[in-house]
Amino acid sequence: MCIISLCATTLGTFLSMYAAMLVFVSSVLLIGCFFVFTRRRYREIENLSNYLRQISAGDYSLDVRDNQEGELSILKNNIYKVTSMLSEQSSLLQQDKSQLTDAISDISHQLKTPLTSMMVMADLLSDDHLRADKRKEFIHNLRIQLERLEWLVSSLLKLSKIDAGTVQFKKDHIVVGMLVQIALEPVLIPMDIKEQTVNINGEDTVSLIGDLNWTAEAIINILKNCIEHTQEGGEISISFSENTLFTEIIIADNGKGISKEDLPYIFKRFYKGKNSNTDSVGIGLAIAHSIISTQNGDIDVQSEKGKGTRFRIKFYKQVI
Repeated sequence: MCIISLCATTLGTFLSMYAAMLVFVSSVLLIGCFFVFTRRRYREIENLSNYLRQISAGDYSLDVRDNQEGELSILKNNIYKVTSMLSEQSSLLQQDKSQLTDAISDISHQLKTPLTSMMVMADLLSDDHLRADKRKEFIHNLRIQLERLEWLVSSLLKLSKIDAGTVQFKKDHIVVGMLVQIALEPVLIPMDIKEQTVNINGEDTVSLIGDLNWTAEAIINILKNCIEHTQEGGEISISFSENTLFTEIIIADNGKGISKEDLPYIFKRFYKGKNSNTDSVGIGLAIAHSIISTQNGDIDVQSEKGKGTRFRIKFYKQVI
């Protein structure tokens, strides 16, 4: 710009001194304005560089927006949006890290209890003078603890697969009556031992779209919870219906019920309510919730202490 201005001023002298002065003054003003605005822009770019360095250091609290017009202001707004996204992701990562730490702690606790018991019984079994009836009892207890460990590890693997999104849920047409019969098979013996009865109410035409095996797994875990918290001679009812929006399955019992303090947390992993048995791990309902919610479903629970519990499951026909 200086060279162009000098050449224009020189050429202007061939016309007149007034033209040369006009060109010179205009050139000086243009060069001055260019210098001022360029210096200002570089200062803003330097501030943006410092801001980005602070972001890379993990400081997401600064606000670079200036609420003005222009390319730099647009760039500042875009950088602020990215910073906000990074801040949210960092917060989510911290939550995931905390949840992972808690989960590992809970898993370690759940595994430690049966392992400690098994180690004690193994030491007792090594005694050559142990009575035959005691040896038989300890072997039976060892088998029970091994089965509990197997179930716990299997359940944790199922949960981890669902959370990781590696489970490919099928989308088959499932007749709910058949689903209920499949889910009842594994729990008929515990119900018979406690002399509990089950009532099923629903039309044969009721159906849903989902994965038969995984959905049956969710229903089984809910039924186990009902059986566990229902007294001997109690009653469990299963009803199902269908409308244009969703298919509904209701599983209810007339057992001990769930306290109001426990209701918001019963679907959380490893949560054990006040009325839970000592052998309860607190993972069955968490698995059921994960399976149902992953298949475009919803589950809620209503309970009153001393009057029973009612699980209401909805499988929606389309995403809402």
